[in-house]
Amino acid sequence: MNEWPEGRSDRGGRGRNGDGYGRGSGSAQPEGARAMPHVQRGRGPGPRPSAPPQPQGVPQQHGYGHQGAPGGQGQQQDGYDSGYNTGQVYGSQGGGGGGRRGGDDGRLGGGAARPAPDWKRRIKIGSIALAVTLLAVSVGTYFWADSKLNREVDLSKVIERPRDGDGTNYLIVGSDSREGMSAEEKKKLHTGSAGGKRTDSMMILHVGDSGNAMISLPRDSDVEIPTFVGSDSGKTFQGTGRRVKLNAAYAEDGPELLVRTVEHNTGLRIDHYAEIGFGGFAKIVDAVGGVEMKLDKGFKDKYSGADFKAGTQTLDGQQALAFVRTRYALAGSDLDRTKNQQKFLSALASQTATPSTVLNPFKLYPTMGAGLDTLIVDEDMGLFDLSEMFWGMKGVTGGDGVSMNIPTSGSRGSNLVWDRAKIKTLVDQMNNGDKITVKSG
Repeated sequence: MNEWPEGRSDRGGRGRNGDGYGRGSGSAQPEGARAMPHVQRGRGPGPRPSAPPQPQGVPQQHGYGHQGAPGGQGQQQDGYDSGYNTGQVYGSQGGGGGGRRGGDDGRLGGGAARPAPDWKRRIKIGSIALAVTLLAVSVGTYFWADSKLNREVDLSKVIERPRDGDGTNYLIVGSDSREGMSAEEKKKLHTGSAGGKRTDSMMILHVGDSGNAMISLPRDSDVEIPTFVGSDSGKTFQGTGRRVKLNAAYAEDGPELLVRTVEHNTGLRIDHYAEIGFGGFAKIVDAVGGVEMKLDKGFKDKYSGADFKAGTQTLDGQQALAFVRTRYALAGSDLDRTKNQQKFLSALASQTATPSTVLNPFKLYPTMGAGLDTLIVDEDMGLFDLSEMFWGMKGVTGGDGVSMNIPTSGSRGSNLVWDRAKIKTLVDQMNNGDKITVKSG
């Protein structure tokens, strides 16, 4: 029986054993290339219906992947599409399988090869972009920080100034200003509510080629008020030999008279002035996450709120302020307090000027913001001068210099009398860039 539907034969009516492509054909054509006509199966018993006659000139049907013919290999040479693919993988060349996408050289779609990444160029561009970004951030940070400095002290109003010497001299002042503090903050920090402001601590930082020196000036120091020009009135006030405690000079006419008084009584020229109040001091300490201190002996003071035990501990802003203000609980009173102030400021500078703070924007910017908002400096003070001041304090802690109280020789009433001979030698050594050999006692 003929297996082909009625009215159909392969290749113009030739039988399966003829010259056509049928099972068992002796033709050189591959088995996979024979035409497989569509067979419509019947839906029930009975004779199968014959396929309708094919019209002449069947349109050419397009297959896939045949080279040189739009119909592909699934199409017979007479233009009839059998509806079967030869099994060739799309995109391969020739009649072989291969199963490989693209050309033999691994190029997609047999097209041009993608060039290898130019890593040297990419690294160069990335480095330039990073450098530009860092420069922009640095410049932006500089102008932001510089704009926050409160340049309120005019040292040009100071008259009869000593000669310039080696290095740079900073007068660093901690005032008892409560400006900007709420009633709750005053209570928490044990500052009281006194109006105005006075100096609570004063020290000279000398940064020179022969090393740094941090010299505390006790607030109860006995000094002479010289002739000076009023910072607000511009009026000249003649000196009368009047002697007062050092902190009285600040209370009388502010930073300019304090600088004038220090220069007159020491013979040392002050190049820059920096002052910070109670609230700003506590905020800086909190911004850096506290300052680690090692206390050889514990102490307690109801006036400052201090309550410390001996040993290593981290002080927050409230504790730090109590630590630097305490004097009644100390055997040496103001002289011991100035030592604690030096010790703490050096530790603060050492902890602030570290990569963990400088390279961490989440710590750097709050610290700078807290400090710069409450820091009062002279009109010529810049960020580089401020940085030198902090690095100078850190240098004292690291052993690159000396830490001392200004030499004293006794007392006059409740005032501490300075040792004039030692102070002259000390100032000469600083001005000449010599190693400092003078001691406090």
